[in-house]
Amino acid sequence: MSTLKNSVRLVGNLGANPEVKSFDQNKKLAKLTLATNETYNNQKGEKVTETQWHNLILWGKQAETAENYLKKGDEISIEGKLASRNYTDKEGIKRYVTEIVVNEILMLGGKK
Repeated sequence: MSTLKNSVRLVGNLGANPEVKSFDQNKKLAKLTLATNETYNNQKGEKVTETQWHNLILWGKQAETAENYLKKGDEISIEGKLASRNYTDKEGIKRYVTEIVVNEILMLGGKK
């Protein structure tokens, strides 16, 4: 078990256009939301689809790629790692966030 590492692989569709921020020396950060769907039949035999939403973080060249080529609805495949953080909002409430820091991204679905 000691060889396991923090790794996530997902295939899904973007829930919104990338939100891109630029920092000093042209460093970029892109935030994306990814929807993954699971479909199954319930006890009544009805088809049910459950959607999970994931927050993605991309840096540097990957952020530039997202900014230039990705848009809401696009199907992508990603590999990355889980990262958790917390912050205090405007009302003074401590919030917790889990995000996926993307190492690799693959655009699926072909040319549009």
